[in-house]
Amino acid sequence: MAIPIIPIAASLLAIAFVIYLSLDVMKKDPGNSRMVEISKAVQEGAKAFLKREFIYIGSFVVVISILIALAPLFAEVELGWRTSVAFITGACASALAGYIGMSIATRSNSRTTQGALSGGLRGALSVAVSGGAVMGMSVVGISLLGLCIMFYIFQGNPIIINGYAMGASLVALFARSGGGIFTKGADMGADLVGKVEAGIPEDDPRNPAVIADNVGDNVGDVAGLGADLLESYVESIIAAIAIAAFIGFATSDEIKNTLQMLPLYIASAGIVSSIIGVLFVRIAGRTNPQGSLMGGTYVSAALTAIVTYFIVKFYGAAYTEDGTIYSAMGPFWATISGVLAGIIVGFFSEYFTSGKYRPVKRLAEDSKSGPALTVTGGISVGMASTAVPVIALAVAVMIAYHVAGIYGVALAAFGMLATTGMVVAVDSYGPIADNAGGIAEMAELDPKVRNITDNLDAVGNTTAAIGKGFAIGSAAFAALGLLVAYMKAANVDVADIKDPKVLAGLLIGGMFPFLISSMLFKAVSKAAFRMIEEVRRQFKEIPGLMEGKVLPDSARCVDISTTGAIQGMLVPGSLAIVTPVIIGKLLGPHALAGLLVGALVTGVMLGIQMANSGGAMDNAKKYIEDGHFGGKGSETHKATVIGDTVGDPLKDTVGPSINILIKLMAVISLVLAPLFIQ
Repeated sequence: MAIPIIPIAASLLAIAFVIYLSLDVMKKDPGNSRMVEISKAVQEGAKAFLKREFIYIGSFVVVISILIALAPLFAEVELGWRTSVAFITGACASALAGYIGMSIATRSNSRTTQGALSGGLRGALSVAVSGGAVMGMSVVGISLLGLCIMFYIFQGNPIIINGYAMGASLVALFARSGGGIFTKGADMGADLVGKVEAGIPEDDPRNPAVIADNVGDNVGDVAGLGADLLESYVESIIAAIAIAAFIGFATSDEIKNTLQMLPLYIASAGIVSSIIGVLFVRIAGRTNPQGSLMGGTYVSAALTAIVTYFIVKFYGAAYTEDGTIYSAMGPFWATISGVLAGIIVGFFSEYFTSGKYRPVKRLAEDSKSGPALTVTGGISVGMASTAVPVIALAVAVMIAYHVAGIYGVALAAFGMLATTGMVVAVDSYGPIADNAGGIAEMAELDPKVRNITDNLDAVGNTTAAIGKGFAIGSAAFAALGLLVAYMKAANVDVADIKDPKVLAGLLIGGMFPFLISSMLFKAVSKAAFRMIEEVRRQFKEIPGLMEGKVLPDSARCVDISTTGAIQGMLVPGSLAIVTPVIIGKLLGPHALAGLLVGALVTGVMLGIQMANSGGAMDNAKKYIEDGHFGGKGSETHKATVIGDTVGDPLKDTVGPSINILIKLMAVISLVLAPLFIQ
């Protein structure tokens, strides 16, 4: 098999762009000594958390890689050391991308604040977008390079390279759930004690949980989000490659190789388009941050679609799948269906979570009657938001299948994810802007600086909701592609719901996202409870703290969040790993297919609902803080603060973790399918 030169070149271009952006960010002025001190505290806290998290994740990686390597000794399966190598490589790629992105993000925060101070809105936006783009381009560059290397070394063998996706998925679940527990435990403690009980402003330097909250923004919404979308990105490519390998039995080896390479070429187009999109935002971002960010996203998507057309036209070939002949252009239309579905999911995520539109404005108005209506209204908004995105996903699946078979469904998933570099850049920009606002507050800068960063932060909440929409939409597609690949690998032609084992698997799978959600909520509650106790203690026991004469013990709060996150992520992560194995061995491959379908259906609904409920409650609070319905300090504001503390774990811990859960279970099933064949 030939070396995939173009995809490797594209991945190296992305890595070169990461180096350029990193150097550009580091050349910016970090601000005065107080700003540098705060930024360094956030950097050190984030590093300490990731170090401890990676130690635990590493232990899982080592144990699982050994079991995969030894599998041929206990069963006649094509796993072994090569799959183990691919698994380790995927885990390392995900961890490395997250570490690089978070390292630059934590150095971009004070520089964004200084950019707002010296260059206004455009100066701050330029730094924040560059910092976010480091995460985005690290995700696509490192993951695609690693995948291309595995693809070439192991000659496109799907059983082996599936291990690469499994490694990325394992890291993603722990990174997203651990980071989410960390950030929301700190955020809830900071808000409930500081803003509601003590009546001090958000990010007030007297609040000991503020630094932990800022650390959490980075480990949860930068490193965690990057791992999440890296996983989807890799798995959608690998699902297409795996399905193409099975299609190849009905066609020639040349067509099989073409179909396997096609997603790698589309990924290359997406990388170049994402780089152009980032440059567009840096150039166009003057007075309208959201317009420029969304403009960059749409530019990237449009360019990817155009280039994909020419790739498929000149490189594609007709093929046969399950007796049906599909045209050479079928994969293009399947990819476009995914792109359009992603745009629809993103738009409706924005509609239901942005303060510009009626749902959030109505939620803010209802909050005048107290926090109960804030919470119930926010849950209602999230539930309503599932309708159109799910219909869009369903239509896209049908179109993709009609024009290109199940291979087309896998390409539709990747169509949504081809511009992952741009989507992650836009999403990661938000935590940087949020941190910049906190630094402005803690460094006691001119209120005009905080106004600028708050403007960027409000946009960041909306772009984050759009990013979460992309994440759950792509998770549905990727999991569906992995499910079909698993069924082919496990020789499961039909999963008949009249079969009691299939029905049992379906019910267990439908329950599983709720069980994991419960565990994650409990973990956040425990971490928040300990944080609240610590903040109250410091307010009470440290003389002069409330008067601003001394600084709080922020390191203690960071340690509380770190411990809570590590403890909270272990059991849910372990269950996600062992459950498919148990069901597959005890009830068989058909029951496991039922498990994956059940988890997919309920997981997608939960993921969309929780992300948008949380986003709506967060932006309802910000809408009040902009001066509506009484503004800051009013009873309505207090109601929305409480609503926001409920919404935070919904949108930043549980919802995103469910996305990864359904993909991790599917990819584990795919990798271990040979063990379940009866």
